[in-house]
Amino acid sequence: MESILIIAGENSGEKYGAQLIKEFKKLSNKYSFFGIGGNWMEKEGVELIFRISDVSLRGIFEIISHIPKVLNIFNSILKEVKNRRPVVSILIDFPDFNLRLAKKLRKMKIPVLYYISPTIWAWRKGRIKKIKKYVNKILLIFPFEMEIYKNYGVNAIFVGHPLLERIKINLSKEDFFRKYGLNSKQKLIAFLPGSREGEIKYHLPVLIEAIQKLKNKIKAQFILVRAENIKEDLIEKYLNSNLDAKVISEDNYEAMYYSDLIISSCGTANLEAALLEKPLITFYKLSPFTYNLGIHFIRIRNYSIVNILAGKRIVPELIQKDFTPENIYKEALRILNSPQITSKMIEEFKKIKKSLGEKGASKKVAEELFNLILEYKKKEE
Repeated sequence: MESILIIAGENSGEKYGAQLIKEFKKLSNKYSFFGIGGNWMEKEGVELIFRISDVSLRGIFEIISHIPKVLNIFNSILKEVKNRRPVVSILIDFPDFNLRLAKKLRKMKIPVLYYISPTIWAWRKGRIKKIKKYVNKILLIFPFEMEIYKNYGVNAIFVGHPLLERIKINLSKEDFFRKYGLNSKQKLIAFLPGSREGEIKYHLPVLIEAIQKLKNKIKAQFILVRAENIKEDLIEKYLNSNLDAKVISEDNYEAMYYSDLIISSCGTANLEAALLEKPLITFYKLSPFTYNLGIHFIRIRNYSIVNILAGKRIVPELIQKDFTPENIYKEALRILNSPQITSKMIEEFKKIKKSLGEKGASKKVAEELFNLILEYKKKEE
């Protein structure tokens, strides 16, 4: 059986990878997949050479200290590629690793399909030259990216956003509240600290203090949503016995959908909140060294993808020094006490949802993958 290389280095990317594999199997069952991913891709039959937890790094110090490990993983993947000679490769986001890999794959004459653009519109725009040189086609999930790539003559198409097909609510509010012992008559606030260990370290202590402040002011319930790749004991390390918050690791969309307010780290969860049309406060914090080093290269005013898509600040962003328990507390009360603010936010979320196109991104990606295989097989004949 011929093989396909697939690389996803982050939690959201591997979920999108699993979705496209599921769709690809409807087109052909003659190929096996191998590479880097997580549980979702593994469930779809991917042979994982390495897992996301092996490569998911955050911050300058963490990256530098893990360079030997990442190089070893990179070289091991190259060795597998040389041995297996996959017919095609699909690289999902994860640019520092994947663009270097694309260069090697190009030399080995293995076609490269790149799914989900690096944030070239935010920083390191020079990556677009590498994409043009080493990637056969890039598949975009945000409509505004098309013009950028078109201006550089890159072979790119907009496929829509895979979250549109992924977000589903499977439990009624009554069932969800009963399952987690919640009071349906009280407000519910969901906290999403992030999906990387470094994010938990910088975010969770501040969020816990914010919960304590809110608890003393309003009658509400609090949920901490643990990303599935974050170990339970890492969360528990920061919790204390006085904290009245439930930690959940499943039914995440229900937790967000039935909340009166979502307080989330920047990332995919921001867009999920917008698509679910729920009021949102977003935040992010890095080590001071990493932040001060990176701030000079960033070319955008907003950090949350929701604000970037809207082209203006529609949700509060508490970044670095602004990410404090007091600021979370103030913003939460401001939003919860104002139906007008909530209504305006939801109105903007609906516009964002409409701009992302129709469902079916994963099907389009699967078709592009299948067509790329056929195209290169014809060239070999």
